Amino acid sequence: MRSNAVLLTVLLSFAITLMLVTYTFYNFYKLNKEQHINNIFTKYSVITQIYHEHMMKRTPEVTLEANLAVYDLYPINGVVAINEAFDGAKVLKRVGFNKVIDSMLFIQKQVVATRDIRGMRATMLESKGKIYFFLESRSNRVLLCDDSLKPYFPIHLLSAYLTIILVILISVALILYKLQPLRAVTKKLRRYAAGDRDLSFAIKGSDEIATLANELERARKSINALIESRTMFLRNVMHELKTPIAKGRITTEMLQEIKQKQRLKRVFIRLESLINEFALIEEVSSGAGHIDKKRYRLADIVDEAIDQSMLDSNNIESNIDDTQWIVCDFKLMATAFKNMIDNGVKYSTDGKIVITSSPDGSVLFSNRGRELNRALEYYIQPFSKESSSKDSFGLGLYLVNAILTLHSVKLGYRHLNQKSIFEFIRVCESRKV
Repeated sequence: MRSNAVLLTVLLSFAITLMLVTYTFYNFYKLNKEQHINNIFTKYSVITQIYHEHMMKRTPEVTLEANLAVYDLYPINGVVAINEAFDGAKVLKRVGFNKVIDSMLFIQKQVVATRDIRGMRATMLESKGKIYFFLESRSNRVLLCDDSLKPYFPIHLLSAYLTIILVILISVALILYKLQPLRAVTKKLRRYAAGDRDLSFAIKGSDEIATLANELERARKSINALIESRTMFLRNVMHELKTPIAKGRITTEMLQEIKQKQRLKRVFIRLESLINEFALIEEVSSGAGHIDKKRYRLADIVDEAIDQSMLDSNNIESNIDDTQWIVCDFKLMATAFKNMIDNGVKYSTDGKIVITSSPDGSVLFSNRGRELNRALEYYIQPFSKESSSKDSFGLGLYLVNAILTLHSVKLGYRHLNQKSIFEFIRVCESRKV
């Protein structure tokens, strides 16, 4: 969801705009339709006047039809025709009013003025594409059809609405088209972060996205140059360091004194181990190495770590469930286990460490020893160590945490019953019950 935030914002803005435009035009439609109906309904006063004169003067039906024809009106006669007009008819407007009739009467040799108030109702109907006027009074009813009028159809309003919607759709399409290179750049950035250093970010054009992509391309070339320079430097350093170490180990074998021979041999082995560890730290921290994750037995990882530590097996107690598996890079995870074993034996009071796997998939490294003086976050930083540790560069836990981070695993610590317990939290698949 978050990776498509810009796209979702554009689509949401389009949806809101579409709703607002539709709502506005709907209100315009209702207002125009109402005005149209009101303008048409003004005819009712003329119609009622013609009809009233016909009723009062008792004029022939031909005269009534002739007067109505002047206004494009004609009466609907016959039950069938009237029923067809009323079938499915829609009432557009209805008004009730009173017709006042003033007259003079001669009663008992006196002239008396009289006023007759007659109720009437006029209804405008729409049926089958025609407009009808239905007049009702106490004594009579009449249905009139207007040939000159047609039902309201907002052709101009609809055209304007569709034009605006089309413009909005074209604008959204252009925005999405312009955003397409940005999505391509994002995918390339992910590939670059995963280790693909040979791709190109360059895009033709002069807009903001093209400018950003071209700047990324320049940054990529600079970063690649730095990586190549660093790699070359490290290779040369490793080569120059390993060469005298190899010569020193060969020379050591020529010594006659056993004590000095063993001491120098341990020194050279330690130096070679440190060089390899530095190389691994640089590879992990820079992300330059390829992480090859596969499914392995947890017991095989532990056995490999014990072999790498070159410690006396009597100092290591392993309580690992053979049925548990772990998805990891075998080399890196074995190195992490080896560092935990080295630290556990080195800092324990009895020179022993116990490795245990729990049912929830965690692995615990416990040894007898005092509690850490500081929080765990301090010791997972590079070159941090206890002041009393003189034979360590303080990179063990830093490397362990870096490897676990690559595998989305957390490192935990607690001190319980005079034991320091480090934990790889849920590093492997949980034991099936």
